[in-house]
Amino acid sequence: MTIRVLLVDDQPLLRTGFRLILEAEPDITVVGQAGDGKDAQEQTRALLPDVVLMDIRMPGVDGIEATRRIVREAAPSAHVPKVLVLTTFDLDEYIVEALRSGASGFLLKDVPPDELVQAIRVVAAGDAIVAPSVTRRLLDRFSARLPSAYEQAAPARLDRLTERELEVLRLIAKGMSNAEIAAKLVVSETTVKTHVGNVLTKLGLRDRVQAVVLAYETGLITPGAIS
Repeated sequence: MTIRVLLVDDQPLLRTGFRLILEAEPDITVVGQAGDGKDAQEQTRALLPDVVLMDIRMPGVDGIEATRRIVREAAPSAHVPKVLVLTTFDLDEYIVEALRSGASGFLLKDVPPDELVQAIRVVAAGDAIVAPSVTRRLLDRFSARLPSAYEQAAPARLDRLTERELEVLRLIAKGMSNAEIAAKLVVSETTVKTHVGNVLTKLGLRDRVQAVVLAYETGLITPGAIS
């Protein structure tokens, strides 16, 4: 299967660089480019990409609002593009809001080419990207400012989980992959996948990214707790 990618960034040079990297891969093709969020939404509708590589800071409609619109518009349809957000980290203080808007993960703009390619493959396959180092720094910095939408409902929601599922949720929130969780708990990776699926289903979450945010909002994980 060929992964269809839409590049969204207001800097043409960056779009060109990303395109050269991605089109060198046999299973990835760049179907279009956009310089702002409004154009990204229109091109997503017309081109039906599998993955939208989305910058945050752009003129007009920014990446957060564009992500929200793309996910909302695609939700009822059979084809739901995955949004992979790009950030310069030090400048983009709204990355958590982008994840809330429906993004399937985020990368730094200076990500190594092989990690960019792998991230696109992972997201296209339906998983989410939560880089441990970036997750730690971002959530340590902004968790105190996260909205408390789950504040009342969260304890009851977490009560739905078994002790092992709670433990798996904590490890997900620390940015661990299924393989790393399996090694930590001394179980098979298949068992971990089952636990992760149960966690997402019981809590009504879309993916691991939402699980990370919920773990912080409920106090299951606190700033500085990742080691």
